[in-house]
Amino acid sequence: MRTKTLKKNKINVVTLGCSKNVYDSEVLMGQLKANNKEVVHEEEGNVVVINTCGFIANAKEESVNTILEYVQKKDQGVVDKVFVTGCLSERYKPDLQKEIPDVDQYFGTTELPGLLKALGADYKHELIGERLTTTPKNYAYLKIAEGCDRPCSFCAIPLMRGKHKSTPIEGLVTEAEKLAANGVKELVLIAQDLTYYGLDLYKERKLADLLRALVKVDGIEWIRLHYAFPTGFPMEVLEVMRKEPKICNYIDIPLQHIADPILKSMRRGTTKAKTTKLLKEFRAAVPEMTIRTTLIVGYPGETQEDFETLRDWVKEMRFERLGCFTYSHEENTHAFNLEDDVPEEVKMDRANEIMEIQSQISWELNQQKIGQEFKVVVDRKEGQYFVGRTEFDSPDVDNEVLIDASKFYLKTGEYTTVKIYEAEDFDLYGEVV
Repeated sequence: MRTKTLKKNKINVVTLGCSKNVYDSEVLMGQLKANNKEVVHEEEGNVVVINTCGFIANAKEESVNTILEYVQKKDQGVVDKVFVTGCLSERYKPDLQKEIPDVDQYFGTTELPGLLKALGADYKHELIGERLTTTPKNYAYLKIAEGCDRPCSFCAIPLMRGKHKSTPIEGLVTEAEKLAANGVKELVLIAQDLTYYGLDLYKERKLADLLRALVKVDGIEWIRLHYAFPTGFPMEVLEVMRKEPKICNYIDIPLQHIADPILKSMRRGTTKAKTTKLLKEFRAAVPEMTIRTTLIVGYPGETQEDFETLRDWVKEMRFERLGCFTYSHEENTHAFNLEDDVPEEVKMDRANEIMEIQSQISWELNQQKIGQEFKVVVDRKEGQYFVGRTEFDSPDVDNEVLIDASKFYLKTGEYTTVKIYEAEDFDLYGEVV
């Protein structure tokens, strides 16, 4: 028995869900490493921390299955301890404790010091901005705010992440400098809502000021904007984007729907006319901008007419990047009071129809790139190809550029100029110039 107590723990952090969770796992791992703990990300370890997602039904199911998988490993003696943190744990802790009691402890999204204590570590305040990044070395997520103040009817994020809380500009600049010193060249700015950034701290929206500060960080080549809410978008951001070469001509702006009755029920605070005007202003200000959006189909009360309004609008707007999800009926949200009245197969048919339209749009836009040259960053080598991205593509979600590894030798994390010679729906093929 004595030998077991002398064994050095190896802590395996398992991350589920979105980029905000990736960031939180990296902060946890940085703290553990500073406490001289052996920590790995999604590898073998005798102590497991599962950072869960609780956003929609599929994500919750994946989180629960992962917890059950590691509890079984604990029963088999493969792992010694299982801890659960993140959004699912924040939202359903009492239920989880009752249903899966073999987990050693559950922690919410704001209980990092308690989780560290359970892992035999101290929370070190001086480490703010320090993380152990899990992404490829050339890019990292920079979370500029936590939580959300928007009242969207379908969304459970405020339940799990609380009210909007911006991180001060100087703290983010320090964090960016540390990332750059470690070889990071691309910052992907994330928050539940970039548009709102600064309003709580400075009494005005400060995203443009933050960008002006971040472009001064040596070593950073690309800065990318993710998850900007359409209502109240600070238009001076477009001016900064146009002037500053480091800021990618790219924005992720989740629009969710466009039919006015659905937007009203979703409590999005906008209309079809206002949204269309905003996007036209984006295109006028930065003509080469790539716009990514996400849509929800099958929301309660969505009629065939509402769907057709959305479908026709997608055809008209020709988004460069688009994802479409089926509505998930989430308890404790405002929309949970409505009847989830669109059958599951209708939701799936509608989502597939939108994505088929988008595939065609993406193919047509990609054909226009043949013969053009682009600055490309190499993320990884996969099979016979180096896989890279242009400034118009975000990691994991967007198009990729494939470069034949038998003809060209490239290093991951490096930028190179590539000429496109072939294009598919979502992939480009290029040669190094």
